[in-house]
Amino acid sequence: MTERDAQRHGISVIGKMRTGTGKRDVTIVDLSERGCRIFDRMGLLTPGKTVTIKIGPVGPIDATIRWQERPYAGLLFDNPLYPAVLDHIRAHFDLRELGRGEIDRPGG
Repeated sequence: MTERDAQRHGISVIGKMRTGTGKRDVTIVDLSERGCRIFDRMGLLTPGKTVTIKIGPVGPIDATIRWQERPYAGLLFDNPLYPAVLDHIRAHFDLRELGRGEIDRPGG
C-alpha cells in the first residue's frame, strides 16, 4: 500500500507541530493512517523537513513534510496510525462534531 492508498477523512482538529525552530498551533484538515494535511498560518514549511505533530492529545507523531502550498502542507507519518487511534481521533476530537450530541437532537 502506498501512502496515497490510505483512506482520507475530512476533519478539523487543533494540533501542535514542533519544527527545529519551535512549536506552533496548526489545524489538521484531513487525516489518514499514513499522514495528514494541515492548515498552517505561517506557511513556512520545507518539503523533506522532519517535524513532530500532536493531533489533539495524541502524539507526538514523527512526520516528514511532503509538500507545501500556502497555507496548507501535507505530512507523511514515519509510522502509520493504528486504525483504532484514527477512529478515536475522529470520534472524540473533530471540532465539526461539537454540538451534535444527544441533547441537540429532537427528542434527545
